[in-house]
Amino acid sequence: MAQAESKTLQQLTGLERAAILLLVLGDDHGSALWESLDDDELRKVSLAMSTLGTVPAQVVEQVLAELAGQANRLTVVGDYERTHDLLLKLLPKDRVGPIMDEIRGPAGRTIWQRLSNVQDHLLANYLKTEHPQTVSLILSRIKPEHSAKVLAMLPEDFATDVMLRILQLDTVSKDTLDQVEDSLRTNFIANLSQTSRRDAHDLLAEIFNSFDRSNEAKFMEALERNAYKAAEKIRALMFTFEDITKLDPNSAQVLVRGIDKADLAKALKGASESTKSFFTTKMTARAAAMFNDEMAGLGPIRLKEVDEAQQKIISTAKLMAEKGEIIIAKSGNEEDVVLE
Repeated sequence: MAQAESKTLQQLTGLERAAILLLVLGDDHGSALWESLDDDELRKVSLAMSTLGTVPAQVVEQVLAELAGQANRLTVVGDYERTHDLLLKLLPKDRVGPIMDEIRGPAGRTIWQRLSNVQDHLLANYLKTEHPQTVSLILSRIKPEHSAKVLAMLPEDFATDVMLRILQLDTVSKDTLDQVEDSLRTNFIANLSQTSRRDAHDLLAEIFNSFDRSNEAKFMEALERNAYKAAEKIRALMFTFEDITKLDPNSAQVLVRGIDKADLAKALKGASESTKSFFTTKMTARAAAMFNDEMAGLGPIRLKEVDEAQQKIISTAKLMAEKGEIIIAKSGNEEDVVLE
């Protein structure tokens, strides 16, 4: 027993050091470690613990300090596969599945799936600074339609070089693929949320577009009192029902064909004659006459119904603009704001 007491840190075996650690942790904090040991490890560490004797505080501190130093130098890798394997060892399989399914959501998709949903111009701007060989590998692994759009945005000579390298691509080693994926995560995907951050004025303009008249007026007045310049910029970015009358003739024809005439009849209640004429002149004479009769037959309606109908038409116009079916231009500043 006395011999065990006189041991220095250097004289302690690995099992004895493990035994000291488990004694320090006690049953409250060390239970998880005990449960992780198999039967053979349990026997060995228990034997070492039973023969330790009294260990001086100085030696205990050295054992813990050594462990802390090793932990500081320890490199660990955490990824989907390792997490899955570890959970299978610790939890029943029926509990692991739902957890990993949740992790696998949008943030858990592969880097290539995420790249296929990145806006074309953002990906092109990043790739044009990369080596053509790297670009060829990346474009060969995302959706072909997405690759086509990105290639079209790259300098012609650079894009041609990339295509030639795609033709010559052979089997890519796992190490090379891992390096490319790590670089994309670190240098592109991690910064994507910052580079694609939506302008706050544009966001608020969309919010104001969704207000009814009373709330729009109330909040715009409040904003003008506190941030007049910002309010003016938001007002310029807003797309209102009256702005539809600024559509070019072709876009106006497409819109009139695509909107519900019952909604249009409600939306035009109380509108100026010029606004009504804008829509009816885009219809055939017979359709315009039927529409005017329908609008006259509505009788008095609540302002809320008018606002809702106008909002539906605005939403339809924006959806058509997003699809490229019409072009919405809003004048009033030095430059038009075009919603594409």
